[in-house]
Amino acid sequence: MHVDFTGLSVSAQAGCEKAAALFCDEIERRTGKRPGEGGRPRVCFAVDPTLPNKDCYRIEQSDGELRLSAHGIRGHIYAYSLFLRKCVVRGEQITLLRNLTGVYVPDKPIRGHQCGYRTCPNTYDAWGKEEYARFYRDIMAFGCNTCEHIPGEPFDPNNPLMKYDPLDVAVWGSELADEVDLDVSCWYPNARDEEQDEALALKRREAVLDAMPRVNVLFPPGGDPGDMDGDAFVDRCLAISRLLKAKKPGAQLWPSAQAPHDMPTWAADFLREISKQPDEIDGVIMGPNHAFPLEELRRRVPMKYPIRFYPDITHNVRCEYPVHFERDDWHYAFAATLSRESVNPRPTEFRLLHRLTRPYVVGSVSYSEGVNDDVNKAVWSDMDFFPAVSLNDTLCDYARFFLWQADAQQIADGIFALERNWEGDPAENPHIETTLRLFEEQAERHPELLNNWRFVLLQFRARCDAVVRRRRVFELELIDEAKAEAARGEWEKARKILGADYPEEYHALRATLDELAAALFKQIGIQLDVGRFGASGWERGATLDTIDRPVTDRAWLLNRFAYADDLPEAERGEFLTRVFHRNDVRQGEYYFSFAEHGFPLLGERQEGEYYMDFQGDRPANNGSMPTCLFKVFDHFRLVFRTGGFAPGAAYKLRVTFKRTNKMTDDFTVKANGHVLHHGGFYGGEPDEQFDREMLGEAFVSATYSLPAAVFENGCVAVELAEPTVGIMVTEFKIYQA
Repeated sequence: MHVDFTGLSVSAQAGCEKAAALFCDEIERRTGKRPGEGGRPRVCFAVDPTLPNKDCYRIEQSDGELRLSAHGIRGHIYAYSLFLRKCVVRGEQITLLRNLTGVYVPDKPIRGHQCGYRTCPNTYDAWGKEEYARFYRDIMAFGCNTCEHIPGEPFDPNNPLMKYDPLDVAVWGSELADEVDLDVSCWYPNARDEEQDEALALKRREAVLDAMPRVNVLFPPGGDPGDMDGDAFVDRCLAISRLLKAKKPGAQLWPSAQAPHDMPTWAADFLREISKQPDEIDGVIMGPNHAFPLEELRRRVPMKYPIRFYPDITHNVRCEYPVHFERDDWHYAFAATLSRESVNPRPTEFRLLHRLTRPYVVGSVSYSEGVNDDVNKAVWSDMDFFPAVSLNDTLCDYARFFLWQADAQQIADGIFALERNWEGDPAENPHIETTLRLFEEQAERHPELLNNWRFVLLQFRARCDAVVRRRRVFELELIDEAKAEAARGEWEKARKILGADYPEEYHALRATLDELAAALFKQIGIQLDVGRFGASGWERGATLDTIDRPVTDRAWLLNRFAYADDLPEAERGEFLTRVFHRNDVRQGEYYFSFAEHGFPLLGERQEGEYYMDFQGDRPANNGSMPTCLFKVFDHFRLVFRTGGFAPGAAYKLRVTFKRTNKMTDDFTVKANGHVLHHGGFYGGEPDEQFDREMLGEAFVSATYSLPAAVFENGCVAVELAEPTVGIMVTEFKIYQA
């Protein structure tokens, strides 16, 4: 039942004045008119100490009045935010869409996001007090009770965006948080090398704790970064906790079980010490580079310690939860161009992750490096408060709260559409163009949205996706035409075709990305490239620095033509023929690339937690390597099964590895249980010509003999394994000797 709240008035009991004033600010922001006092409809703020805790709130809706009750300002912000999330605002008209009467109790006691002021983030380092205060209210709109700062970072004088020392931001940031009763968590790692000195480490933390007026939780990560053995790390945590509790009575110490890469016994050492159940530790955090998977961590850590989740909702590749983390099949064209920290609404993916992790944790404070993950923050927080909420409800709430000028369902549909843009090969996904039209039509109907950074951010992503798709479609057509000429030996015609320029329509769309990036930098401080907007590096959300990276083999083929120019004329044709047929197989042969094919074609599910070391967004993707090398499987064991080989025939297995400086004497290659190699990296036969002609500098191949006797009715199961340092594989081919 819709209720008209146009021209509402506001009243507040003693102690509720601040919350009421903030609510009036929100109404004025939306309607241009500040609420008065007296009259109906009316919104009344009241204190209710009978509610279970200060995270809860009560809404009572009667004819012409809405009563918002809570312990204090935190609950009141939650309550009035829910009201605004369920209201349609058109000019001065406010319409509440449904009755909100009820008592609201969050599912998880810990609900927050990281907002550290340092050089790495793509946005936060450009903020001041006004932006942080607004950010706090925005995350609280979806039920957050915690913000996480990073007070131990040194000031970077080379970052022109940073106007403040990080400790100063932590100080006034905690003051601002305290004004709205937002808990303050501090991510504070052990500094490398010099903080082996415990006295120095404690002195530094004492200065921070003395300076910050509010600290509720201190979070020392075990690794990422961190260079202490597991037992020494726990000992250090105990000392820090004693200092913390002396300085901030009631504050808690939550270390994370994040293991340094070069300390193989860290997990066992940490577990041994934590199993002694020291009282100084209040809980354990599970985050990236974890020592144990979450389910195992919960089984092995004493129940005395609750587990807080540290979900990475900000990164897309080379991270704990890459795009399509459950199948790891994000197409390399998107990964190469949009990279690690692009605008990344992933509501359905993170609902899956939330459902998988919810049974084990008491809540979460997300890992975030800026506003590229703004939708994900709202989605995750809403699920921490209301675990059964529908995603459509959350996204419509997001639209009504932040983008009230637009049609909420259209915005929700657009966000869902952006996530679906990333399904499969962009060249085979015409839905990308439909998504773009949706956002362009919203901009035409509601031009005021172009002053709202959240809308512009979504529009920017929609245009990025279309740029990637159009470029890939165009280049794949060129490659097909060039291959036809190459098959006739018309090499110069093939080269000319590959060198064709993009159509004017493409250039026009690409140019708009720079315009939107400039608007976004002005509106919210997001840094979409290094040169103009001050991003700290190309993988730190600098989409404009990666958007033009190769998405097909066109650049590599042109690179190979340039290479052929230096060859004797008699050899050029044979070389270019090898290039154009690099990955071809004859009947009864097999070729696989992690970039081009994906895990299902391996014929066997890989065990354990592997890492996909994506190469395509790196500066090395400048035409010097083919797309088939863009993804590198990094794990201790790789198994694949295939068949269809000719009976009685011998074959060769060529594997392409990413080069490593690590040493081993326990690398094994097997085929149907037969050992083909055991010893150091990489064994087999080198193929210097193939490596020189077909691989980038970061890669090397090895070729192993597959005698006819190893096959079983034309089938083979191949295993590559190294139990300590692991292997890094990008492609392999089985072909007749």
